[in-house]
Amino acid sequence: MKEKNTKGKDLLKILQENYEIETAQDLSGAIKDLFKDALQQMMNAEFDSSMGYSKYDKKIEKTNYRNGSTKKNLKSEFGEFEFETPRDRNGEFEPKIVPKNKRDVSGIEDKIISLYGRGLTTREINEQIQDLYGIEVSATMVSNITDQIIPEIKEWQERPLDEVYPFVFIDAVHFNVREDNRIVKKAAYIVLGINCEGFKEVLGIWIGENESAKYWLGVLNELQQRGVKDILIMCSDNLTGIKEAIDAAFPKTIQQRCIVHMIRNSVKFVNYKDLKEFTSDLKLIYTSSTEEQGYEKLQEVKNKWSDKYASAFKTWESNWDAICPFFQFSDKIRKIMYTTNTIESLNRQFRKYTKTKSVFPTDMSLLKCLYLSTKNISKKWDQAYRNWGPILSELSIMFDNRI
Repeated sequence: MKEKNTKGKDLLKILQENYEIETAQDLSGAIKDLFKDALQQMMNAEFDSSMGYSKYDKKIEKTNYRNGSTKKNLKSEFGEFEFETPRDRNGEFEPKIVPKNKRDVSGIEDKIISLYGRGLTTREINEQIQDLYGIEVSATMVSNITDQIIPEIKEWQERPLDEVYPFVFIDAVHFNVREDNRIVKKAAYIVLGINCEGFKEVLGIWIGENESAKYWLGVLNELQQRGVKDILIMCSDNLTGIKEAIDAAFPKTIQQRCIVHMIRNSVKFVNYKDLKEFTSDLKLIYTSSTEEQGYEKLQEVKNKWSDKYASAFKTWESNWDAICPFFQFSDKIRKIMYTTNTIESLNRQFRKYTKTKSVFPTDMSLLKCLYLSTKNISKKWDQAYRNWGPILSELSIMFDNRI
């Protein structure tokens, strides 16, 4: 720390000796000059190293010669300045400190990508960058800069996955996307896994097609190609075609319908004055100790309300085989699998990051935003599920030789 303070005083002394500093603007200008000079010296040193001799070395035998320099304007955190890139006759020098086609060393591209991932509009990004650097940012510039992460997205979407996931959640979030001069609804299909260490992980995001067994089978087959051999429990809403797709791709996987969605689908038929009593009766079904008891309660509740709300129980009976699996587990596992709240919480955060964008210009722009949002959100996933040790122990017993 003392050495650092000494260096700081030395720098201050240099500034005071060489510049008339009376205001904060004077200080900023002095630092800009120092930054420019330091960067130029680093470039010249890199060029000397590449050439194998210094500018003033006359005695060495040369196979390549200096050939002047190219001037360009560089943008930096300290403003814009003129910079020279040395040239050689053979055209072999490829500078690393400031690459040939690079005209911005301020980190502005990273900042634009970060702001884009946090849901800011192009206008808001432009205002932020102008305030910080005095640089105007157009919609085309934002698009071109954020396009730099497309290879990163492709690599992320194709990365190898674990062989086994105890829990996987599937859901879809809908957004407005411009297509063929029309605004259409596009779905972002999200697959979220909980790995064997108890940590959450977004396995993939897909934009586009309408839900169908064929579509979901393609998603699940892609997970297999990336290394997933087994999923113990898959939780979802009653998505179109999902049951058939899971049966085909992962026939041993337990399918669990989201109880919260079942309740929502039921109460939409119920008058407000009956809502409290009706939901209290539904609770008797999914809090039962066993599947048999739960089914008995379903029949009792149905008989009580069928004269007024017969339609409210159709989805419970038609989906009972996918509702009942959680009854065989302890409360610790039930809390994870009986609802898709895990992935719905993720979807709410996606909505938060994208709420300023009413319409996305392309599918890729939507995917870029969701990917960057995922990176921000997953930074907080640094702890395993509570009581994961006992949960994993129970799963290893229930799914013998599979985990």
